[in-house]
Amino acid sequence: MAAWYREQVRQVALALVAKWEPIMGVDVDQVIVRQMKTKWGSCTPGKCTIRLNTELAKKPRECLEYIVVHEMVHLLEPSHNETFISLMDNFMPQWRHMRNELNQAPLGHVDWDY
Repeated sequence: MAAWYREQVRQVALALVAKWEPIMGVDVDQVIVRQMKTKWGSCTPGKCTIRLNTELAKKPRECLEYIVVHEMVHLLEPSHNETFISLMDNFMPQWRHMRNELNQAPLGHVDWDY
């Protein structure tokens, strides 16, 4: 099941990256999808690589798009400073709503108590 989730996120993410690269003027060299315990995504600006959490397969597509854009903005501005926020506001004005939706739910359910 984890491999299926990973492939679902990967397919959608690659299409989203292709959509946003010309809009943002950045190039993503690699998209990695894996299970992550504490984050929805991450970015390595020096390698133009973004990583996405497999749990995004269980969230609305808009949330996945927000994380893709968020990580791609890090290619322009590595930190979460005012420039980063301004870029997010410019590219995706509704990003705060998506962030709040993701932050209200847990990343995933790894340990189930019965």
